[in-house]
Amino acid sequence: MTKISVIGATTWGTTLSIVNACSNQDNEIFLLTRSQHETEKLISDNQNSKFLPGYSFPSNIHITHSNSEALDNTKLIIVAVPSFTFRKNLKSINNFVSPNAILLSATKGIEISSGLRMTQIIQDELTNISNQNICVLSGPNLANEIIQGKPCSSVVAGTNETTIKTVQNILNSELFRLYGNTDIVGVEIAGAMKNITAIASGISEGLNFGDNAKSSLITRGLAEMTRFGVSMGAKQSTFSGLAGMGDLIATCSSSKSRNTQLGIRIGQGEPLEDIQSSMVNVAEGVSTTQAVMNIANSMKVTMPLTEAVYQVLFENIKPIDAYKSLMNRSIKLEN
Repeated sequence: MTKISVIGATTWGTTLSIVNACSNQDNEIFLLTRSQHETEKLISDNQNSKFLPGYSFPSNIHITHSNSEALDNTKLIIVAVPSFTFRKNLKSINNFVSPNAILLSATKGIEISSGLRMTQIIQDELTNISNQNICVLSGPNLANEIIQGKPCSSVVAGTNETTIKTVQNILNSELFRLYGNTDIVGVEIAGAMKNITAIASGISEGLNFGDNAKSSLITRGLAEMTRFGVSMGAKQSTFSGLAGMGDLIATCSSSKSRNTQLGIRIGQGEPLEDIQSSMVNVAEGVSTTQAVMNIANSMKVTMPLTEAVYQVLFENIKPIDAYKSLMNRSIKLEN
């Protein structure tokens, strides 16, 4: 029996819990919630009615708000919370995490205040955990498809190949194929930045610009996140893989993507505040745009697409004007 703890009854956290409970009946999944009220609601409904209505919890999922119950003697801890609450959640479990546990971040984002990736925040807050026991999960993983039993692939990245293989062995199944990668920087940067391009792609769709424009934005978005990632120490090849191109295609092409949907609504003229207040889930691309622009400015990395999205989101630039600014940039060689 393998004990897996999932931090966060989010859409993604719930999906990972159910999928892994169903793929191996010997797994014991502990889903850690924020409060007794949330725990009682999930247990009473026998499903996550807010984020995944209609999908019952298998018998080997245990819902709890007790840190000790969820984390004692656990082999794998999956953190699946929004990036802006990531550090707070780690602080709350710090005293309950065994030094032998593997920490797997399933969150795609960058902390605005520090510019840190999620695995770096784990290093900050859980000082008793070796860097070799810290990994990240990323890839083209739309939760609504995975929960329906549709096949997908993803990437587990870390600095230690033995740890990566352990996570693969625990989570891999015939519907959820996991590849390993030692470029943890590239996988995290790709997973975070694809949401910026998804917003841009959605804005283009909202403006009814057609498939040629969307294809151009996706392609230039890939070039931009590769350039940014390499400047941060990532490998260029990572951005051609599942965590880069794969995730970018899925996110920008799917109507299920919350970042694409946010972009569409912005392109159609809705204010950002109204869109965010109406969304059940967090569109991580908004905060990621802020974080990436802060880093890019400090490192003097040219990021025209990210800058255009930033101007639309935070500087009241009209989407059509941001588009014109991109199209009227000085001509150059493609790179």
